[in-house]
Amino acid sequence: MSFDEIIDRRGTHSVKWDMMEKIYGVPAEGGLPMWVADMDFRPPACVQGAVEKMAAHGVYGYYGDDSGYTDAIRWWMAERHGWQVEAGAVFTTHGLVNGTALCVDAFTAPGDGVVLMTPVYHAFARVIKAAGREVVECALALKDGRYEMDFDAWDAQMTGSETMLVLCSPHNPGGRVWSRAELEGVAAFAERHDLVLVSDEIHHDLLMPGQAHVPMALIEGIEDRLVMMTATTKTFNIAGSHTGNVIIADEALRAKFAQRMAAMGLSPNSFGLFMAEAAYSPDGAAWVDELCAYLDGNRKVFDEGINAIPGLASMPLEATYLSWVDFAGTGMAKAEFAGRVEKTAKIAVNHGETFGKGGESFLRFNIATPRARVVEAVERMQAAFGDLQ
Repeated sequence: MSFDEIIDRRGTHSVKWDMMEKIYGVPAEGGLPMWVADMDFRPPACVQGAVEKMAAHGVYGYYGDDSGYTDAIRWWMAERHGWQVEAGAVFTTHGLVNGTALCVDAFTAPGDGVVLMTPVYHAFARVIKAAGREVVECALALKDGRYEMDFDAWDAQMTGSETMLVLCSPHNPGGRVWSRAELEGVAAFAERHDLVLVSDEIHHDLLMPGQAHVPMALIEGIEDRLVMMTATTKTFNIAGSHTGNVIIADEALRAKFAQRMAAMGLSPNSFGLFMAEAAYSPDGAAWVDELCAYLDGNRKVFDEGINAIPGLASMPLEATYLSWVDFAGTGMAKAEFAGRVEKTAKIAVNHGETFGKGGESFLRFNIATPRARVVEAVERMQAAFGDLQ
């Protein structure tokens, strides 16, 4: 397939395309949506083929015997991430926001503190607050234009009311691939403060060349408090299937999670299971390799163009397709720089403050779109901030 193909998604019930005018005032006609984290690419042919096979059969009954699905997950994690997953450790949830919410429900109590390293994916705070828990924001340190962990500051913040830490690895929105030493630091922090550690690794396949992701499951001594979360949805652009996996090695944690799943009567969507099994395959792996090379090209075009605008700084992207751009150097108030992006450039983007402390001067741009659109976005941005040149 060609990632350069322009696919018209307008009028298809696409949140990204069909809601940008209502939410951001950016018109569907002439606007560029660079907010919601899905891609403007079709999934690999193996995934499309699985859906077409279902449609050809024409009967959409209850799904049974998930051994092939589980085997595909286990194969992928071993082959791509060097991580051996036990078959009985895998739970399938309605996506990973649902997975996060279930973890909060299973492993914390109302009023407990749940630690987030901010700025971080906004849905975490949303589900934590909705569950009546307290969001504890531990701010990442911004050093030389990239995020680093600040365990000394975070240790000082803890009150003893915290019972869970949600880690985003690789990091959204900063695009960091955490090093093994950093992950060991996270594990030690969770142990010091007796926190259940939920590691959301949904972006773990979307790495820039030369980067290597370390699954938290490979960090020693953390198994008794670790919950891993992975999905095919970001990797293969099938987020509408709402299928994710919560993977728990520890039997006591596993039993607690299984009890909450049973209490809520949750079972997965068969479309998502067929798509995921097809995706986690050699054909899917070859497609991901091509995708990552293409995204790296988009990253170079975007960063070169954005960093050429005085006062703007695009954080170096190590993983994900989400560019995190700092406007602090412009000296502009948020209303002005966001207004220029949305009203002048007609680009819909995520606002940084929704990601928590430290995000106030940033906007998040989704660059997983045909390169011609990335080039156009850069040109629009350079025109919108032309007076700074």
